[in-house]
Amino acid sequence: MGFAKGLPNWAALKDYKRRQAFAANETLRQALKYLTQNTTLDYRTRVAAMHKLAAMPAYTRPTEIRNRCILTGRGRGQIASKEFGLSRHRFKLAAERGELPGVERASW
Repeated sequence: MGFAKGLPNWAALKDYKRRQAFAANETLRQALKYLTQNTTLDYRTRVAAMHKLAAMPAYTRPTEIRNRCILTGRGRGQIASKEFGLSRHRFKLAAERGELPGVERASW
């Protein structure tokens, strides 16, 4: 049947693993990218850096990371993902309950 309601699903756990792998390999990836773009180096050094960069696992790329809701794992409809990390539905529910500091429900 899956996870209980409100717990992160497998996609959120997989994305968390990708974020950890990206953070662990970020400096190496940036160094290799700098070497490939540095035109003052000789061609063989640049090509070797390109091969090492291409041989790195796919989950270490920054494009593999997707913003997901921290409660449900939903990958779409992120509102204020940097501040709260919630999907639009969970953001609305938390705001109505007053669980988000500085956020009020608008009334007119």
